Amino acid sequence: MINYLWIVVILIIFLCTRKKQRTAAAVWQIQNRRKQNKEILVMKELAKQFIGKDCIIYTITSNDGSIQGVIKEINDGGIIIERNTGECEIVNLDFVTRIREYPRKKNGKKKGIVLG
Repeated sequence: MINYLWIVVILIIFLCTRKKQRTAAAVWQIQNRRKQNKEILVMKELAKQFIGKDCIIYTITSNDGSIQGVIKEINDGGIIIERNTGECEIVNLDFVTRIREYPRKKNGKKKGIVLG
């Protein structure tokens, strides 16, 4: 009987410490998001200079590593991109790592091959 009591006490202590760890992790995530929001605002302001231009947007999650198209609009959390095929696509600004204007030759035509 006493052995079961010790097991219950140890289990309660374990659950309490586990809850404290989860609370600490949640607080850390909230603080980390606040820090990232400042970075997102800076990225948003910098990306606004590419509105209306044909760009290459490099993201963390896209299958081929980049998305090509004309940037139509930039909102709080995303970028609206119109692809060359006429499709519109929305990209989460959190996952954008780099934006660059599509490189062109001296005569104004697009370059055929673009290297990273």
